Amino acid sequence: MAPDTERRRPRLRWSLAVPLVTLVMGLLLAMTYASSQGRELRTSDSARLSDLVRDAQRGVENAQERFDGLEATIADRQSALADSDEGLAMMLTMIDAEGISTRTPVSGPGVSVTLTDALRDREGSFPDEARPDDLVVHQQDVQSVLNALWAGGAEAVQIQDQRVEPTTAPLCIGNTLLLGGRTYSPPYVITAVGPPEELHAALDAEPGVTLYRQYAARYGLGYTVATGEMDIAAADGLPGLQFARPAE
Repeated sequence: MAPDTERRRPRLRWSLAVPLVTLVMGLLLAMTYASSQGRELRTSDSARLSDLVRDAQRGVENAQERFDGLEATIADRQSALADSDEGLAMMLTMIDAEGISTRTPVSGPGVSVTLTDALRDREGSFPDEARPDDLVVHQQDVQSVLNALWAGGAEAVQIQDQRVEPTTAPLCIGNTLLLGGRTYSPPYVITAVGPPEELHAALDAEPGVTLYRQYAARYGLGYTVATGEMDIAAADGLPGLQFARPAE
């Protein structure tokens, strides 16, 4: 394909704090959709939208602080009650067992992929034929890397400092990435624990990654892959899906 092709513990404690965080996140996503009209945001209004997202992010961070305090209080009370309530103790143990896949850290061999926007040349300019969209990392670029890593047998994946769960949805807003109510600027580091050779092969076979690498070669976008011992953080925030089945 030519480079010019378009690339565009569920627990009782959750019941008190989750509605607050969910409300803020819902408002944030609604604002994003209304502004983009369902499209990726790469317009002249992106700078102003990024400011709005940062303001909303501060609200999420404040809500998260209150959530953490409530969560700690509820956990302490649950632990105290579990000492005398056998049924509660069993329920909490079952919840922990069901959530172990993402609620515990993971370490092991794997790869990390770093994506970053194009850098200016020594004269401080970009290639003449480049459009603004050609010079930045897009949402689909991040998603292509994620797809490749899962296809390559990744046991766990992390973007920046956040564990990727079934409900994780990276969103591109202006020149930033919105993830779990927080915004990040490039470079974007995507880390996976899994068989390194298979992960490398999956990255090489993913069409979206191939296209991104073509743009990287032409316009100076950053793409690096490192192999070694990787550490994946435990997931926090809302629990993942509890009921699902493969599509037929």
